[in-house]
Amino acid sequence: MSNRIERKSAMPLAEVLKQMIQEGHASATHNTHRIFAAWDAASGAGKYTIRRYFRDGRLYITLSSSVICSQLSMQKDLLKEKINAILAEDELLIRSGDKYCEVSQLILK
Repeated sequence: MSNRIERKSAMPLAEVLKQMIQEGHASATHNTHRIFAAWDAASGAGKYTIRRYFRDGRLYITLSSSVICSQLSMQKDLLKEKINAILAEDELLIRSGDKYCEVSQLILK
């Protein structure tokens, strides 16, 4: 018997990470965290965000400042587009058929 490790073709690190996350059944949690990071990047209001919740295409955001909430409420459609654009370019987002993570509705509180 040989203790040699079978060689496989080289894979990009992003592919290896995706595969590890999928095999560990953590893709839903991973994608949710990627969506939250996209919210922070698109809105710039990460430090004012108290709670975040994503389910069935709806992103629920609770903000600590009513002034920021009202300003961002006027830009909901633009923010939703920015978030989805960030997610479309995200190489670490795991896309699996019908469970594609796209924000269809943004709810600010």
